[in-house]
Amino acid sequence: MRVLWTLAAEQDRADIVDFIAQDNPLAAIRMDELFGAAVGGLAKHPLMGRPGQIAGTREWIPHESYRLVYEVQADTVWILALVHSARLWPPTRS
Repeated sequence: MRVLWTLAAEQDRADIVDFIAQDNPLAAIRMDELFGAAVGGLAKHPLMGRPGQIAGTREWIPHESYRLVYEVQADTVWILALVHSARLWPPTRS
């Protein structure tokens, strides 16, 4: 399966890496590599995450502090969000 990141998820990833890099650039690189490895695993085993809190999605925890939210459509895994576990998920609508 191929894996594609939505623009929002790519921004989530960049924001996380940038935030970590402020204090520890090496840790930021390692975290980004961890995210990449997790997504690589989803390409091989797209159903390994649990059913998500939003209908039609799945969730995978690549690190105790982060949740990958994704959906599987035909031959593609779409990464929808990368969320810190301390954040409210799913987001509420105002």
